[in-house]
Amino acid sequence: MRFLADIPDDDVQWLDAVARTEGKSRAAVVRDAVTAFRHRDEKAGMEKYFGLWERHGSAVDGLDYERRLRDEWPSVDDLDGKKRPDAA
Repeated sequence: MRFLADIPDDDVQWLDAVARTEGKSRAAVVRDAVTAFRHRDEKAGMEKYFGLWERHGSAVDGLDYERRLRDEWPSVDDLDGKKRPDAA
């Protein structure tokens, strides 16, 4: 999509310098900047929510949690030849 933006002359000169250095067009530099800006916001969202439970004192180790759940299941040895509950 094309759009028109008013940018101060010194910013345009800076964009031109970056474009020359990177061997890109000014438009490509602006596209890259928009992409980087979006990723920064996405990263901020991940940092905000990743570890949320830990910050509230509710964190559990995922592997320990899984093991506790599996410990609730009857083992094959505990069935003593009985039909497994999940078998049809």
